[in-house]
Amino acid sequence: MTYDSSKLSCVSIAPLAVGSRQWVHESADTGAQVQVSGFITDGGDRGMKAGDILQHTNTSTKIVSRHRVMTVSSTSPGAVDLSDSTTDASGTNTD
Repeated sequence: MTYDSSKLSCVSIAPLAVGSRQWVHESADTGAQVQVSGFITDGGDRGMKAGDILQHTNTSTKIVSRHRVMTVSSTSPGAVDLSDSTTDASGTNTD
């Protein structure tokens, strides 16, 4: 899928601009697709910084993955490189 900037939101900003920000993103993309360098094309302009955390929800499978922002391009609009994904929730319910 193609990145849709309307699906990315900053949900937490650390006080005094110290520490990481928390971001959420949702799309039908897998965590592996989202972590590809440059998938998020406008992170710099949106305020993303190295060390921020992104929680991604795959809307097809309901799998939730977490990524750390590794780098943000200094060239506007600031393409982002994310760490490999860590699965936070599997999206299944066996009970």
